[in-house]
Amino acid sequence: MANIIVDQKTIKDLFQDKKADFLIPDYQRPYAWGETECQTLWDDIFSFAIPDEGRTEFDSNSEYFLGPIVTYKNEGHTEVIDGQQRLTTLMLMLRAFYAKFGHMQDKASISTKQNIEKCLWKTDEFGEPNMQYLKIDSEVATDNDKEEFLEILRTGIIKKGQKSRYAQNYQFFQNCIDTFLGRYPTYFAYLPTRIMNNCILLPIEAESQDTALRIFSTLNDRGKPLSDADIFKAQFYKYYSSIGEKDHFIKRWKELEELCEKIFHPITGTPMDELFTRYMYFARAKMGIKSSTTDALRKFYEKDKYSLLRQEETFEDLIVLADFWNDVSNQDKDRFSASILRKLFVLNYAPNSMWTYFVSVYFMQNRDKDGLLEENEFAEFLDKITGFIWTYAVTNPGVNALRTPVYAEMVNIVNGLPVTFSDYRFDVEKLRSIFDNFSFNNARPITKAMLTWWAFTDEHQKLLPLECILEIEHIYARNRQDTEHSLTNSANLESLGNKALLEKRINIRASDYKFVDKKKYYNGFINGRGQKKEGTQIYELTELSKTNDDFTETDIIERSDRIMNRFILFLQQNSLITM
Repeated sequence: MANIIVDQKTIKDLFQDKKADFLIPDYQRPYAWGETECQTLWDDIFSFAIPDEGRTEFDSNSEYFLGPIVTYKNEGHTEVIDGQQRLTTLMLMLRAFYAKFGHMQDKASISTKQNIEKCLWKTDEFGEPNMQYLKIDSEVATDNDKEEFLEILRTGIIKKGQKSRYAQNYQFFQNCIDTFLGRYPTYFAYLPTRIMNNCILLPIEAESQDTALRIFSTLNDRGKPLSDADIFKAQFYKYYSSIGEKDHFIKRWKELEELCEKIFHPITGTPMDELFTRYMYFARAKMGIKSSTTDALRKFYEKDKYSLLRQEETFEDLIVLADFWNDVSNQDKDRFSASILRKLFVLNYAPNSMWTYFVSVYFMQNRDKDGLLEENEFAEFLDKITGFIWTYAVTNPGVNALRTPVYAEMVNIVNGLPVTFSDYRFDVEKLRSIFDNFSFNNARPITKAMLTWWAFTDEHQKLLPLECILEIEHIYARNRQDTEHSLTNSANLESLGNKALLEKRINIRASDYKFVDKKKYYNGFINGRGQKKEGTQIYELTELSKTNDDFTETDIIERSDRIMNRFILFLQQNSLITM
């Protein structure tokens, strides 16, 4: 069991501890608090320390809880995992008070000033503060203003042109203190004293970084918890600092973060975590790992003391991989042909995310010096994985089942072998039986995946933008069966033969109508106010509206057969059927 030390302390007790040596580590995010957060902190502390603006007596035994500080000891420093913003801001506030005391010689002022000194600076063996050594340091890799923070703490001066958050917040507290001193001069020494003596922090010291991060994730429900990518950033930072390219790395990391935020929208983790995940599958394939058990992201990269992140090519590869997925997301016609973009659009509706890892491995292994892929080979690969992933989602539901065949093929890719799935080909008769008995309800991702694949088997189907919101349309409306009961087998209502893709804006209007009335929505029409309502871009539906006056149970059955027959043919063409 992990050892955790929890000990409620006043600001004075925590900051004046002779062992206090706080370090904001390189993987932390830059200081982010602005005037809003500082104003809230000031108002809360002031209301507590000067109750009823001094008209009510202060209870010296009262306490005001400011929150937890999660740390762990690392090479003599107290490394801050949670509480960076609060800790930094309190240091700036105390420094602003210290500067205001100046040469005040009354007893209360001298005593308060000395207490603040011992909070800000380390002391010698006689308890005297050494103004050269602060009790806090920052190594945040992507914070260009951290030296400005430390300089403000040392000197109490904001230099001309300094506009960092540190400078702005320090100036904010100076203004608050000026106002306070003007209105309540007799209370001046009381406010910082009560802040130090009666404001409480809850330092939680973990035995390791892992434990501290777990505690942070559990406690923190407001700010952004540290991501795996933040930890990885620190490793890159150390490497690039060692070769004299620190500033260049920071600039490129920020650019990569911004790019990932545009293109990745993971359900869990950050966009940068998603990039590292996609690259992880390439790295593990190169290691020859076929095991269906996948390490957690940080566990994978931290092996051998993060050796993978201490290689220059890794960061360069991540940038190349992000650029590739940016072009996928932008449907870039300079990188991809129209045919490839259609296949990628279909894969975007895959029943799980495995395809993104599969394609990432393929791209990283087969790209040329310009980051491009051979057209025909890439097209064959996309077709093959589409057929396999779609079929496996029906025959072996769940992404876990997909890992074993896909991971083996990932290793084949990096070894220069073609993707064949030779050990996992499908028997036609068994496959037809499974598909015939499978419930393609709308809640299952494979339903929309199959309909997307089917729509794009027609060469007339135009490429749609990825941001287009497509829903599942019941061509024979569900409520029609409720009123007419014209289907002899009600299961046909939910079969693939009765479903198609349809833009959300049209599906909202057309979903409950009979087919004869749906046709105008499929084709577009002019409403009573003379406004043109665009029709669907799903080619099959516009064709159906031209050739059919109704859509009956016979049409549903025939269309289901066409979809299934075409899918079996697609699998045969991609050598996924046993001979």
